Amino acid sequence: MLIGKAQPEDMNLHPIRYPWAYDLYQQAVRNTWFPHEIALKEDLDDWSKMTEDERHAVKFLMAFFNPAELIVNRSIALGWYPYIKAPEAHLYLAKQMWEEANHCVAFEYVLETFPLDREQVFGIHLEVPSMKAKEEYLIKYLRRMTEEILDIETVEGKKDFIRNLVATNIVMEGIWFYSGFMVALSFRQRNQLRNFGSLINWVLRDESLHLKFGINLVHTALEENQELLTPEFANEIRGIIIEGVDLEVAYNKDLFPRGILGLNADYVNQYVQYVTDRRLEELGLPKHYNARNPAKWMSAATDVFELVNFFEAQNTSYEVDVRASERKPELAKESAK
Repeated sequence: MLIGKAQPEDMNLHPIRYPWAYDLYQQAVRNTWFPHEIALKEDLDDWSKMTEDERHAVKFLMAFFNPAELIVNRSIALGWYPYIKAPEAHLYLAKQMWEEANHCVAFEYVLETFPLDREQVFGIHLEVPSMKAKEEYLIKYLRRMTEEILDIETVEGKKDFIRNLVATNIVMEGIWFYSGFMVALSFRQRNQLRNFGSLINWVLRDESLHLKFGINLVHTALEENQELLTPEFANEIRGIIIEGVDLEVAYNKDLFPRGILGLNADYVNQYVQYVTDRRLEELGLPKHYNARNPAKWMSAATDVFELVNFFEAQNTSYEVDVRASERKPELAKESAK
């Protein structure tokens, strides 16, 4: 069993029971990078020519991403790691936690380089209702991770583990973050803030692996605990995801009080719906929005060859365990009953 209380016999790396976790760890190590490798100061000329609405978008994104990376880090340490038995999964989570810290430092680097009022940016997530609502959604699950100890041997404890995982990995890292990445990369798409775009590419490369790990973790937990595959639980998971999308829709309206770069809130929210449909399908659930991708350029937006992009193009830079990546728990059938 992948989730449960670790025992002494679980402390040996070999034999590896979940090769997809070890493969993702090795890929994450190869992807290691440091923020100051990117010459962000070269973007200052672009910054000086940007409109106030364009600068607002960057500031708003940084206000969300900066604390969000620390929220993910804490959720991994207290809500995932203690309830996973496999050493190879622990290796990956240790590297993921380092990456989340590195992302936080990367966004600090952005705030140090661009002429922004850092104190004001730090306070936005405490003041803007749509951003506060997103954090309250996460904190609801984070409290269950930090203030309660799950009885992971029970059905309800396993369900709570998956609820927490869906909220913090699928919704935040797999939908909210991708929405922000698309907006950030839109600047480079129009030949602005190219180095900032490279930094976002590197963050996106890491987050693609985080998402892959989370999806495989959900699949494996459901496969090994068939008692969780009920229509009620399938619909609950679906509801957690849709609730997260509704919060993102409101957030993007504050991100774009007026349109910039050919973007507006409706455009970004259509992309959010498109990504959400992909996440639902990756979990074995039916689409909800049937939305088309308005930003097809996102599949080619990166010059980082190792990028894992599950729903746009087949990754050719490395392979994970095919059996794990093709797993589709029967949530879709359960949800339809």
